[in-house]
Amino acid sequence: MNDHDTLKYRPCINKIMSSEKDYDKLLSGIYANLPEKVTKTERFEMPKFEFFVEGNKTIVKNFKTVADKVRREPSLIAKYLSKELAVPVEIQNDRLILARKLTGDIINKKFEEFVVKLVMCRQCNRPDTHIEELGHGLRQLVCESCGARTAIR
Repeated sequence: MNDHDTLKYRPCINKIMSSEKDYDKLLSGIYANLPEKVTKTERFEMPKFEFFVEGNKTIVKNFKTVADKVRREPSLIAKYLSKELAVPVEIQNDRLILARKLTGDIINKKFEEFVVKLVMCRQCNRPDTHIEELGHGLRQLVCESCGARTAIR
């Protein structure tokens, strides 16, 4: 749009906006229709396990989905939970079976610890990481956002 076009449309704009009050009224209406500001700016939400108890076992229904969200192998998460909860585990299709009655609070708390230790970057606190094997049992957490490298056990 050049200066000639602007001059051509100015009379139309003046008719529509006959005064500053109309403009302010229109602007107020637009602001009123805007959605409220979102206070939470973090894009990563900690996933939670959905589980149920069947007899003497606790079964996590959404195990594979949660593992995909944190971008870690289900076997790594299962091994961590098995050691931390001192309970044998079995991965069956998309579920994790824990051979003991456990509450969701305990399982989710241990999973949050897993995410802090083996998913979140310690420098920028983002979940955009992957694990690299260095050999001889050494591994490191590599952040794809900031490039930080941190040794992990």
